[in-house]
Amino acid sequence: MKGIIFTEFLELVEEKFGLGMVDKIISQSELKSDGIYTSVGTYEFGEMLQLITHLSENTDISVDDLLMVYAEHLFAALIKTHPNLVEHYKDPMDLLASIENHIHVEVQKIYPEAQLPTFELIERTDNKMIMIYKSDKALYMLGKGLMLETFKLFKVPAKIDFEKLNEEGTEVRFIINKG
Repeated sequence: MKGIIFTEFLELVEEKFGLGMVDKIISQSELKSDGIYTSVGTYEFGEMLQLITHLSENTDISVDDLLMVYAEHLFAALIKTHPNLVEHYKDPMDLLASIENHIHVEVQKIYPEAQLPTFELIERTDNKMIMIYKSDKALYMLGKGLMLETFKLFKVPAKIDFEKLNEEGTEVRFIINKG
């Protein structure tokens, strides 16, 4: 997992819960990196899982809710550092439909070792989209949060529902309704 995911996560934890919480979740975890991350480094997903699990335990906020808050933070950071990824889109549905063929291609150029989820476009109309998310990391709530942030960026209301296609959440159907 790319370091930017870790550095932005720890920045969010510091911003929302303080530097003491950052130290606490790092010391509670068994991290090969010792909790020292660079945005361009690559780290084991298990480290992120430990950090977010310990944050959840220490704050009594569910991992899913933390992932939604993190999505908001991460989206803002990515847009700030890479505005060119979204600047030529005029509609959030167009942007979401281009995740595999444009956004992820560009992300791979910036972070060649990034292990990205896949989003298969199943159905698309002007106001509705169905996508299948696949990732062995089961971070579908982060995906949902990033999708919601996309609609906020364009100031377009949306409703996003999902259905797990397996118990682990490594395959999830998203039903996205615009408006």
